[in-house]
Parts: sequence; C-alpha cells; structure tokens
Amino acid sequence: MNAALTTEDSSHTIALEARDIFKHFDGVHALSGAQLSVRKGEIHALLGENGAGKSTLVKVLTGLYTPDSGTIVQNGSDVEFANVRVANRAGIVALYQELSIIPSISVAENIMLGEQTPNRGGLVQWKTLRRGAQEQLDRLNQTIPLGKLAGELSPVQQTMVAFARALATNAQVLILDEPTASLTDTEIKDLFAVLRKLRDQGVAIVYVSHRLEEVFELCDRLTIMRNGETIITKNVADSNIDEVISTMVGRAAGELYPERGTATSTVALTVEKVDGRKVKDISFTAHKGEVLGIGGLAGSGRSELLRILAGAQKHTAGTITVGDKTLRPSPGVSRALEAGIALVPEERRSQGVILSATIQDNIALANIPGVSSFGFVSGSRIVDITRQGMLDLQIKARGQRQPVGELSGGNQQKVVLAKMLARKPKVLLMDEPTRGIDVGTKAEIYRLIRELAAGGTTVVAVSSELPELMGMSDRIIIMHEGQISGEVQASEATEEILLAYCYGKADSHVNN
Repeated sequence: MNAALTTEDSSHTIALEARDIFKHFDGVHALSGAQLSVRKGEIHALLGENGAGKSTLVKVLTGLYTPDSGTIVQNGSDVEFANVRVANRAGIVALYQELSIIPSISVAENIMLGEQTPNRGGLVQWKTLRRGAQEQLDRLNQTIPLGKLAGELSPVQQTMVAFARALATNAQVLILDEPTASLTDTEIKDLFAVLRKLRDQGVAIVYVSHRLEEVFELCDRLTIMRNGETIITKNVADSNIDEVISTMVGRAAGELYPERGTATSTVALTVEKVDGRKVKDISFTAHKGEVLGIGGLAGSGRSELLRILAGAQKHTAGTITVGDKTLRPSPGVSRALEAGIALVPEERRSQGVILSATIQDNIALANIPGVSSFGFVSGSRIVDITRQGMLDLQIKARGQRQPVGELSGGNQQKVVLAKMLARKPKVLLMDEPTRGIDVGTKAEIYRLIRELAAGGTTVVAVSSELPELMGMSDRIIIMHEGQISGEVQASEATEEILLAYCYGKADSHVNN
C-alpha cells in the first residue's frame, strides 16, 4: 500500500472497500493495486486525471468489470459481483453523467422501473407503484408530479428521479459521475442539499468530479488516483485545491498555463457591428498568434457570438472579415470553414463528434476535401491524418478504429480538436474547451492552444471560469446582456475586474 494512504479509523463503519485491485486490458494496466474505502454516511470524492483509473475502478465496484485480482469488501464481508444487476441488488448503484431516464414514461414508472415494479399475476399494481415512488421522492424532499413524463422534467428534476430510482433499489452506496455537468448554479445548490440529506440518512456517496471547488464545498474525504494507483486518501478539511492538483498531475498548479507572448500586430479577424438574436453591436479585432478570451455570465451571448462567427447561426447586421476577406452575411458553416474559421463546440457529445463512429471516421468526415481526389476518398490519407492528429494531441485509445463513445471526456475533446486542426484553420473558435475534463488534460489543452498561437493561428476561446480566462488568454473581452461590457489585457486582469464587467459595471482599471 502507498505510504501516503491513510489508515481507517475503527470508529467509522466501512460501507464498501476495494483492496489491491488490479485490472488490465490488452496488456495495459488500467488498475495497479487500486484502493478505495468509503464509510457509511459520508460523501467521498474520487479524483484523478482522465485515464487515472477512476472509471475502471467504478466499473469493478459495480460489477461491470471483474478484477484480475484484489478484493471487494462490503459491510465487512468479501463480495463478488458477477454483473451490474447483482451489484445493484447488493445496494451498489452508479449514476452516470448520461442519465438512464426513459423520457416517454412517467416519473413514477421511472422510479419503480424493473424489479421494483409491483405486479400481481403479471399485472402492474399502479396504486402500490405510485405509493412507492412517492416514498422515495419524499426522502429527497422533492415535489415532482408522479404522472408527468420524465422527458418534460428539467435536468435537475431528472437527476432527482434517477436518485429516487436508486433509493428504490435500497442503495447503500451511491456512485455519482459528474452529476452537476448539466446543472445551473441554483440547481447545484438543490442537488447538494439532497446529497447531504442522503448522507445524513447513512448512504455512502462516491462523488466523481473534475470541479474541485464542488469537492471542497461538499465532500468529507477524498481519494486521488494516478496511473491506475491510489496515491492518497485524506480528509478534505486537511487539504486544499493546489495540493489536489499537484497530486493529480504530478506538478504544481501554477504550471498549468504556458507562457504568453505569441500575439502579433497583424489583424486576423475583424468583427464590426454584428447583431444576432441576443448579441447587439459587437465589434472587436483578434490578431494572428493571439489567444483572445471571451467571458460573461450564462446568457450573456458569448456562445451565440461564436456560432455566428462559425456560420452556424445567422446574424442580422454587421460584417465578419478574415484577414482581408469579408464573408458574405450569414455565410453558413461550409463557407466559414473555407474562409479559415473552425468551431470546437461546447456540447462535444451532441455537436462535436459521432459517438458511435470511430476516431478515424470522425476525423475523416470533417475533412472530406482533404482526403479525396477526383471524387474518390483515399483510405491512406484518412489513416495519415488520423495518425497525425492522435500523435499531436496525444489521444489515448486502442487505435484509430475505436468508437469515440468509448473514450474518456478529455480524449473525446481531443478528437473534436483533431478533426478541426486537420483543416489548418486561420481562426479557431473554442467554446468551453476544458469543460468536463480533468486537470491534467486541461494542461495539455492549454499547451496545445499556445502552440497553435505560436504557429500563427488565432484562437478565440469562451470560458465561464475566470481563472482559466486569465491563465490561457493574451487579452480578454467580457460580455453582458449581448454586448461587450469590457476589455482588458490578461496580464492585468483580476477576478474582481472581470466580475465587474460580467455584471455590466465599468471599472477604472481597464486597459484596452
């Protein structure tokens, strides 16, 4: 066992424990003696980079994978889970970012789905079903109508229904994978209240998240994994974000962002008086080799602006010029791409990649002109650009033909980048480039952004994280209610200045 691991206090009851778990795939060790010990009535953060082994360990704990060696202990007894159903029956339930909610049936039916559905002689006992569903919602202090279709619920309500279903299976250990990814700040507060209530009821909660601020607000203890090994387990109160980052990635938090200084005086992108549905009278320039950050509160128009620039959304007024070429009004995505503007969208799973297609096919589909001659697609060219993209971005995969849906979130994001970079864009638009990926992969994305800028590419990146905006950008524009409310050099920016602009307040420290 790693010397950094804490020993368990015998006064605490252990709900679930993984001891010296090993698991390998095709000769690659995904887990090398991994350890995790979760107590009853605690929220335990499981942290690490993509590829650190978190997902594999969770799949071992829930019966999806059988470990090569090691022991799983539940309530003091060794257990073996042949499959997910067996683990669920034992009270071990995992809820993933993509919730398994059936939108076309009611809330009550979703909660009591499967083995929980009360029936007699093959006929559903609807009164008993609704009573059981209501009991679980009551445990969560939720007032969601039982008869409402699940597809009509808000994201946080769907999450609560998934929780209620887990409770209906008598979940003793609840494993949550990025549960706040699609929630607003208000919804996150509601979720945290529910999680604390479940903790107080004795449920053990494993909380997997890349949002470290949430971990320090919510969790009691944390475990950090790296390269398939468990590095440390300790109380959250005895740690801090910088320590967690350095432990996860093996280097200090301050080393995440590369040096600036690649911006030139050559104007690469000119936006003049652009109007859209939300944005109004937007004007700015971006320079060759510059990383221009765009921030603002949700609904400020920042993402709409990127879609307009990429030709994915029409604008009603204004001009967009790449170099010395002015695009025609609302040019469409294909003409914007031809002009040298490429977009990496915020929703990579629904807009950036085809999850069921291979890495190779995803990259090829975005680069048909580059892999074709005389109307025929060249298989060798596809292989070449895919190989180069995987090498340049260090995409971790079994090979070019692995489906993108099987990759980690960070590697999915790299595939989106690879297919756009194969087009060699003059202006690369990135909407929330590091959302939902781990700290180590974030550092790789920041390095890549700076390398692109050093090579002459203009990068325009939207981020809702102010430290990220300050760290990765040369210059920052902030939007408020569809308009630019302020501009500042990143080297002179502070969170106070940026927040003032986010709320539409002028600040005297501006340096345009």
